[in-house]
Amino acid sequence: MKKIVLLIALACVGAFAADGAAIYKKCAVCHGQKADKKYLNKVPVLTEIDPAQRLADMKAYKAGAINGGKGKINMGAIMKGQMATLSDADMAAVNDYISTLK
Repeated sequence: MKKIVLLIALACVGAFAADGAAIYKKCAVCHGQKADKKYLNKVPVLTEIDPAQRLADMKAYKAGAINGGKGKINMGAIMKGQMATLSDADMAAVNDYISTLK
């Protein structure tokens, strides 16, 4: 009985897990289908950023802690809006998906 309950619980977690590939589709407009595009020659290629740093940056954008600075394009405002609807699990899933594109 315990094994059945455990299997059902694991299946439910898997069913509700974030789909990094599906979430990344809205990112691809600026960052490219393979996360290989430099956006406005300002943002580095996502696949060249360390995964831990990439995830930390996503969280910092969501928190509004990163901005473009005076006289620069305010990427922080753009990215804050993009990250606003993503949960930590969503960001982790996208980050993991980007890592597969290398």
